[in-house]
Amino acid sequence: MTALPAIGRVLPYSLGGRRAILLIERNLYVYRSGWLVLFSGFFEPLFYLLSIGFGIGGMVGDVPGPGGVPIPYALFVAPALLASASMNGAIAESTFNVFFKLNYQKTYDAILATPMSPGDVALGEIGWSMIRSTLYGIGFLVVILVLGLVRSPWAILAIPAATLLSFAFSAVGMAATTWMRGWQDFDLVNLVTLPLFLFSGTFYPITAYPEALRVFVMATPLWQGTDLIRALVTGAVDPSALWHVAYLGVMGLAGLVVVARRLDKLLLK
Repeated sequence: MTALPAIGRVLPYSLGGRRAILLIERNLYVYRSGWLVLFSGFFEPLFYLLSIGFGIGGMVGDVPGPGGVPIPYALFVAPALLASASMNGAIAESTFNVFFKLNYQKTYDAILATPMSPGDVALGEIGWSMIRSTLYGIGFLVVILVLGLVRSPWAILAIPAATLLSFAFSAVGMAATTWMRGWQDFDLVNLVTLPLFLFSGTFYPITAYPEALRVFVMATPLWQGTDLIRALVTGAVDPSALWHVAYLGVMGLAGLVVVARRLDKLLLK
């Protein structure tokens, strides 16, 4: 068996894409009375930026940026926190919330009583997760723009880059959620996301690592997103940006295929 049938079930074409949009609309209605929750993940990276980027940054001075060009420490940290905000928003929506809907609220069982399919559910939930994390990215980009931490017009592409990053994490996060059997399993989520946040070049250049560890870090998705967004914000764009885009795109599509297959098994058994 190839992945082609699974891909066919989740690609947003014809009625399938329109049905997935209906699920996104449902989520909008759910959050309309608690819209502040949507922005809750925006404040944590903002506090990191103000406390570490400017606080500790006042003592650190300049650090090597993309291409080895020295940049202010706050400018180094800000794009990485934007990437982290996108990751956190995507993971929160595609793991905790999906797990509750799948195992307790039984939302998807009710949805499948309509013409919607498991592929539509996968597309809709991942699409909604991308919207939520993109809102974090837009808000954070506005903040760093006001703070004077944007050096290039390329920064406008940081939003689609953050959306692509959220697609990758949303798809993989939702795929992982389909195997979770209890709330204790979410400790494993933190076990993955916290090291990614701390060691993916967020607060210091990865050149500080030994060669073997540096190669490992460069293979992680958050570093791919961080390096891409940092290059866009600072204007140091080079062909490696295409590799970052391809990496995150393939990661997202792979997660989407797994989610579709797993939901078929879980919801249509």
